[in-house]
Amino acid sequence: MPTDVHQHFWPPEFIEVLRARTAPPHLDGWILHLAGEPPYKVDPADHDIAARTALARTDGLDLALVSLSSPLGIEYLPPTEATQLLTAFHDGALALPDPFGVCASPCLSSPIPGAVEAVEQELRRGCRGLQLPATALLNASGWDRCAPLLDVLTHHDKPLFIHPGATPPTPDVPSWWPALVPYVEQMHASWFAFRAFGRARHPRLRVCFAALAGLAPLHGERLAARGGGRGEIDFDAFYDTSSYGTRAVDALVRAVGIDVIVSGSDRPYARLTIPDLGADAAVHALRTINPARLLKGATP
Repeated sequence: MPTDVHQHFWPPEFIEVLRARTAPPHLDGWILHLAGEPPYKVDPADHDIAARTALARTDGLDLALVSLSSPLGIEYLPPTEATQLLTAFHDGALALPDPFGVCASPCLSSPIPGAVEAVEQELRRGCRGLQLPATALLNASGWDRCAPLLDVLTHHDKPLFIHPGATPPTPDVPSWWPALVPYVEQMHASWFAFRAFGRARHPRLRVCFAALAGLAPLHGERLAARGGGRGEIDFDAFYDTSSYGTRAVDALVRAVGIDVIVSGSDRPYARLTIPDLGADAAVHALRTINPARLLKGATP
């Protein structure tokens, strides 16, 4: 069944709370204000339920997983503020019609036991997995702190989706800078931290990295030259294409194997081809992958 693991949607309840705020993240009309990025004009159609449902059906999706966009920085807001926004998001997203499903998000500014309890509740309500910002998983201490959350996922046989997180303010840079520099750096670091610290602690965890993990797997030769070994292909690690295209996907397939690439919202299954790989390989990699390998037990 065609599955898109990477979509974002703001339910009406969530938009209302964003507009009521006066500090980032807040929404002024349809202008989004974040602490580390320039003001961004949001397209209302991107958050119109009828329009998005029709688009998902046009794209032939049986499941479209929506998640909180971690660059908003909501996970690290003070607990009262974060909880208000997370509740509005989860309530609204879980009420979306088919083919939408939801990845939960935690409050990471509160003690982890409270976040574990909240995630357990959202999984029981129907969330298909958990999204964490890459900024929470950049090193050994990050993976150690989040370990109880990941144990919950393993227990429920649900996947982890790692997404770029909020960025610090950087003056005098072009508007594309956050997506091309800190986002990529975060994904790169989180992938290597997963390899070095996360996988051994969570051998049965299924994890999907947004944005092809910042292309981190392409540094395998450099890793081997520094004594890190090449390592075996991790068939429980997956890579969302995000806004990458044929050249990047072609290169990553050679490093991680064709069976662990999945398509994201910027490259819908029905529209993506990779001529460099050959038609059969492209179809296998990006249209007919068994989604149960990513979302076993969560999908029909």
